[in-house]
Amino acid sequence: MTPHNEAGKGDYAETVLLPGDPQRAEWMAETFLEAPRCVNRRRGALGFTGLFRGRPVSIQSTGIGVSSFLIYAHELLDFHRVKTLIRTGTCGALTAEVGLRSLVISQSVRGESAGSGQVYGLYDAAAGPDPALLARALARAGELGIEHYAGLTACSDLFYHPEGRARFAKVQAEGALAVDMETSALYRIASHFGARALSILSVVDNVVTGEQTDYSERQALFTDMTRLALDVASA
Repeated sequence: MTPHNEAGKGDYAETVLLPGDPQRAEWMAETFLEAPRCVNRRRGALGFTGLFRGRPVSIQSTGIGVSSFLIYAHELLDFHRVKTLIRTGTCGALTAEVGLRSLVISQSVRGESAGSGQVYGLYDAAAGPDPALLARALARAGELGIEHYAGLTACSDLFYHPEGRARFAKVQAEGALAVDMETSALYRIASHFGARALSILSVVDNVVTGEQTDYSERQALFTDMTRLALDVASA
């Protein structure tokens, strides 16, 4: 048992999906897993393990931002010996072409600025997604008819920033499709532990157009992302 997670040895499957929101984790488990059981309630960071297509899969919420994410990811990888982490999170689109409710699959990631990412500077800055997981996600998203985009994403340490949208000018110039708060940490810590990782993100707002989804629709909005992540996890 770790300081932030009450699950014991063997309570997590080798593959874990990582939403930020504990309510989303619960919805994903109850909606998509067979015989889900709650393995962690500590600090309200709900975690579940069940079966998908006969294979064990876990879902663990991680909170908001790099600092919280790394605590749960580290304990899963180090103590629970998890082998595959798939982030199932939200993002803001950084180009008008990426529509609300679509998916962004992160092929590579950049900090939004030179000052970004100081929390996870211990890990490999060049880390990226597992090639096999990425290929599987791209193939299955197309086969399932899910609207998706794949490419560079940005990662931010701050949600509220004094520079507003201007803060993203550099990564937008580099072609970043979207921004979230955890993907860079995911790829770096997975590389550090020799684990596989992939980030699949649902677009809930658009930084360029100002459009945003309503929070009330966000559970249903995550159906395609969860289906795709579980499909990749079960391959």
